[in-house]
Amino acid sequence: MTTPDIIGGATPEEIARWIARRLARELERDGAPIAITVPGGTTPFPIMERLVTHDLDWSRVTVWPNDDRVVAEDHPASNTGKLRAIFEPVGAEVVTLTVMEQVPRFALAWLGMGADGHTASLFPNTDPKVSESAPIRRLTPDPLPPEAPFDRVTLTLPSLLASEEIVFTLGGSADKRAVFEAALAGENDLPVARLLSAARQPVTCFA
Repeated sequence: MTTPDIIGGATPEEIARWIARRLARELERDGAPIAITVPGGTTPFPIMERLVTHDLDWSRVTVWPNDDRVVAEDHPASNTGKLRAIFEPVGAEVVTLTVMEQVPRFALAWLGMGADGHTASLFPNTDPKVSESAPIRRLTPDPLPPEAPFDRVTLTLPSLLASEEIVFTLGGSADKRAVFEAALAGENDLPVARLLSAARQPVTCFA
């Protein structure tokens, strides 16, 4: 397990600046395109809106959703539709997540986390495993979140762990930070705990 760097009180602009620096470093490394994976939900989008104002060669960046709701891309609940609206105008490619996709190694895995310890759409009832053979799964959360009562398609733990670096954004929630720190201490076996226990790359958490 890597010991994460936990940072409290950062603004969306500060987080966007941090992510932009990481992407710039990866883009400069050998001139090759890079892939990143990003979360949905309410917390990340204000950060993304600031991120795309940074002067990066977005045409060399492919953006993968961590997960999505199984709805049309023009549905208000679609992560992919929202990501396209933010990233495509600056030249980035946004992938539609399906179980047929070949998942790359990510320059950065940017993740969120729910108060129940889920990350991406790896909810506790889905029993995610680091040894999972499938890179992408379609599944049904139980219980279904009332704000988004849909089946999901999600990257699995091995796909999220196939990354150069991991960053969590928790949105300043004290409850989420407590769950994250308990997972880090091995006090639970929630999906986020399984991911953290297997992580060997740098991990940063904006709590």
